[in-house]
Amino acid sequence: MTKKKRENLGVALQIDGLEEKLSQCRRDLEAVNSRLCGAELSPEARKSLEKEKNSLINRASSYEKELKLLRQENRKNMLLSVAIFILLSLVYAYWTM
Repeated sequence: MTKKKRENLGVALQIDGLEEKLSQCRRDLEAVNSRLCGAELSPEARKSLEKEKNSLINRASSYEKELKLLRQENRKNMLLSVAIFILLSLVYAYWTM
């Protein structure tokens, strides 16, 4: 997803989308692992599956890193929202007393 599109989406939606991608990547990795362990494969097929497995592992790692960053951003946004709410509550309480 391009940076411009990501900015238009909320952080929570980005997190949901990335979690779905990570889940699909893990399911694909399980399928590749079961194919590697299950059947007897030719050296070319085994090499191809190993390559696919490494690619999926790298992609999952990338998704996990990005997810970690998005969760940190989401946490920062939540804390900012709480701070603004408290500030407005204090101003309101001061004004009504």
